[in-house]
Amino acid sequence: MTLRSVLLSVALLFGSLLPAWAVELVIVEQKGCYTCRLWNEEIAPIYPKTEAGQFAPLRREDLRKAPDDLRYARAINYTPTFLLIDEGREVARLEGYPGEDFFWWHIEKMLADNTAFEGSTR
Repeated sequence: MTLRSVLLSVALLFGSLLPAWAVELVIVEQKGCYTCRLWNEEIAPIYPKTEAGQFAPLRREDLRKAPDDLRYARAINYTPTFLLIDEGREVARLEGYPGEDFFWWHIEKMLADNTAFEGSTR
């Protein structure tokens, strides 16, 4: 066995032990966004502790710097915009943050409609 094949085997073994997040919630935000700040104050601290946050971990992206590994269904014109991403592809979207109650209902509905999420829809 060559060193290269040993390293490849080890990398594959350890890679398979890491969780693969096929589904993630991406928040696209920008500096100076008032509603982004509200969301960060009201929701961001608790999101990872919820069923939705456990199922679809949060990822942050800047409006001005599009990531190379994601495909958006269309241009993003408002911040915050929340994208439900499944294996690198947008499957649902929530534009804006009109408050806590609407956010939770909408995110959980997006998850239930587009994934295997079975959490409680509010």
